[in-house]
Amino acid sequence: MAAPGELRGQAISLHQAGQHDEALPLYARYLGLHPDDAAMWSNYGALLRLLRRYPLALAAQDRAAAIDPDNPSHRLNRANILSDIGRYEDSIALRRTLPQDAEQASMIGRCLRGQGKYAQAADHLAKAVRRYPGFHDLPLQLAFAQLGGGNYREGFRNYRARWNGPDLTPRSLDIPPWDGSDPAGRTILVLSEQGLGDTVLFARFLPLLKARGARVVLRVRKPLLRLLAGIGGADEVTADSQAGADAWVNLIDLAIPAFDQSPVIPAPAALHVPADSHSRAKGRIAPFRDTFRVGTIWSGSETYKGNGFRSFRHTDLMPLCGLDGVQLFSLYKGPLLADYLSDGSAAFMVDAASDDRDLADCAATMQAMDLVITSDTATAHIAGSLGIPAWVVLHWDPFWVYGHAGDTTPWYPSMRLFRQDRPMEWGGVMARVRDALADRVEEWRRN
Repeated sequence: MAAPGELRGQAISLHQAGQHDEALPLYARYLGLHPDDAAMWSNYGALLRLLRRYPLALAAQDRAAAIDPDNPSHRLNRANILSDIGRYEDSIALRRTLPQDAEQASMIGRCLRGQGKYAQAADHLAKAVRRYPGFHDLPLQLAFAQLGGGNYREGFRNYRARWNGPDLTPRSLDIPPWDGSDPAGRTILVLSEQGLGDTVLFARFLPLLKARGARVVLRVRKPLLRLLAGIGGADEVTADSQAGADAWVNLIDLAIPAFDQSPVIPAPAALHVPADSHSRAKGRIAPFRDTFRVGTIWSGSETYKGNGFRSFRHTDLMPLCGLDGVQLFSLYKGPLLADYLSDGSAAFMVDAASDDRDLADCAATMQAMDLVITSDTATAHIAGSLGIPAWVVLHWDPFWVYGHAGDTTPWYPSMRLFRQDRPMEWGGVMARVRDALADRVEEWRRN
């Protein structure tokens, strides 16, 4: 057996090397021998946070704080996990005890925004941008505060800072970026970016570029290719071509000239659902023609670092199956499907998406539903764009499109929003969804 000092070193080395699963049991063994080592408790909490095991991460940081409450490094680690789980006031209070720098200024602004205090957050962050020029996260956090507060004109300008951080690689093409000058008579290549839902959300701005006389070519990821084929504002939709373009622009940046001209949010993009996708969907729901059909999606992409917060479990939806006359369908396709297929849920919530070819097939199935209930995923944006009645179940700190209050969003008029009551807890909001669904089905029966 390794000596305690050797065990400690091995745990830290594996942690630093990114071998997190291997480091985890070594931390546990060491802390079982030396439970009074505050630094190791704090390191262990940081590791658990990386592994998205948030309650355990906070418990580890609480142990470190109890042993050595004045250590600034431990305080920082604890403030980070408090921010993650929505305890923003506690996180802000702790951060104000630390040496103030650009990172703390950014995170305090992030916490203010997480509470829906958009104006306060924007004021704080605007001052911090001037105080700490060059720190990439500050204008990005300012952008999110402004967008959440409906200041789209300034928010989208500041959102260009997304390319200055570590999460995105700036574009490099052999044609120049579009500089905003008159595009008439030129071919502009519009590049989608980030999630599939972002592409659907911002496709509404394509007609504004087309109206200025440009030939518009939209490049998208393959799962969206058929759904966006023939979309208004695009002369061509492609998955991998530059199509002889004269210049390129990021799709989200089309919002900048749009909101320079008008504060009005354009209507959602008109999507194209192919006939063969409709035929597949019609066959799939045929045994359930006389029921109230509800399509469900419980998780977004697992590669998105915030997915664990915005997504719930398929089992959270199962109480809806008990409503008389309701038939649930799973529209989810991803790695979490295995649990759903293996635990018996699939007999009650019919699998309607695991063999989808792309998002056009998913869209057709959604159109065959009476209602879609979804977490904040690309399917929410597709349902909203198609005008399908959709209930979006949101976590406590949602995407800026949904804001922090109210049950509607101006970006998608057909949506109804249901908000989490408390961070990390889905039971309350799901109970309200069930009650609302019972009312909806009763109304459907009467009609």
